[in-house]
Amino acid sequence: MAKLISRDTPLGEITLRKYEKPQGMTRRDLVRKLCLSLGLLQPGDSRDVVVDVFQVLLENASSKEAISSQDIESLTIANREKHGLPKLGIAPSNIRRQVLRLRDLFLVEKIGNAYRINEHASLSEIFNEKIERYYLESILSRVREYISEIDLVFLKNKQSELNNESADKLNEERN
Repeated sequence: MAKLISRDTPLGEITLRKYEKPQGMTRRDLVRKLCLSLGLLQPGDSRDVVVDVFQVLLENASSKEAISSQDIESLTIANREKHGLPKLGIAPSNIRRQVLRLRDLFLVEKIGNAYRINEHASLSEIFNEKIERYYLESILSRVREYISEIDLVFLKNKQSELNNESADKLNEERN
């Protein structure tokens, strides 16, 4: 009989971090903290081109126009130059990968061959409707299923032992 190989590939995952309140920050720093908060960027990571890609898409959001991947690339490079940052991670393939990561979190959507902030919605709406209510809730629901199953498997025997001990004590007290 063939042996089943279990893969630990998550069906969905999200990392959330809490930072200080957003006061007195530059636009790029605000986007950077949001990327850190949503797990798009790791603390101390110098490869932060996702910040520039996301900022370019946010800056473009007010125009209500989708933006091509070529425009995202050129504006991302310009944004890094403007902030005096090294041109690390600006290869077209990496920029497309960062856009995909933003799409995976429902922040950005693809319209034809162009991209925009999801449904021209505010980030508050996107977070509440797509991430918190849909994505996070489905992950929490599955975690609850694992917790319930562990309670059944590991604590069922423990609970029956406790019940037997309680019954024994009751019988001793009666006699």
